[in-house]
Amino acid sequence: MKRGKKYQDAAKLIDRSVQYDVAEAVDLVKKSATAKFDETVELHVRLGVDGRHADQQVRGAVVLPHGTGKKVRVLVFAKGDKVAEAEAAGADYVGGDELIPKIQNDGWFEFDVVVATPDMMGVVGRLGRVLGPKGLMPNPKAGTVTMDVTKAVKDIKAGKIEYRLDKTNIIHCPVGKASFTQEQLADNFQALMGAIIKAKPASAKGQYLRSVTMTSTMGPGVKLNTAKLM
Repeated sequence: MKRGKKYQDAAKLIDRSVQYDVAEAVDLVKKSATAKFDETVELHVRLGVDGRHADQQVRGAVVLPHGTGKKVRVLVFAKGDKVAEAEAAGADYVGGDELIPKIQNDGWFEFDVVVATPDMMGVVGRLGRVLGPKGLMPNPKAGTVTMDVTKAVKDIKAGKIEYRLDKTNIIHCPVGKASFTQEQLADNFQALMGAIIKAKPASAKGQYLRSVTMTSTMGPGVKLNTAKLM
């Protein structure tokens, strides 16, 4: 794969044989984010677990202290008093059965996170085939199936993100934007890593953090020293 000149110049800043500490990694990622837009800074964490086993799944949610830098659109499935509660909390869209055909048939996906009250999961379950593959299905572990819709919506708007293993046992998450200060990115990084380390399954054997890489949308990856993170 041929890389552009900007990428090649940025890659020269990074020694691929070195595992950097957090401050150095954040500095290098910011320096290598040279695109004309405000690049997202992402974290890719390979874990020494086997996600095919239920007792080794790593999944949860954490509120990043400085948010993600992205405006998050929240859809809430609710009824009764919870509709007004969700709207007052700042939900972008609130509804019930009437949203099923809009999403299923019209392909409406103008939302980033879905929250549902437990009594609406029968309705939301009918959308499993379309929401599931997009990672949008509400889940109690992520705090998106709850009666406390006010807290759920406000946390998400404040920068709550969900982390979960993919099929290759890697967690991919945003930790902010390249325009964030080094301190903001470091704070967000520590919050996410702290949550992932805390979520270590009791059945996980051997080295838990196999590799941790920080990168910007268009920039090269910077490897972190995993020994210093545990």
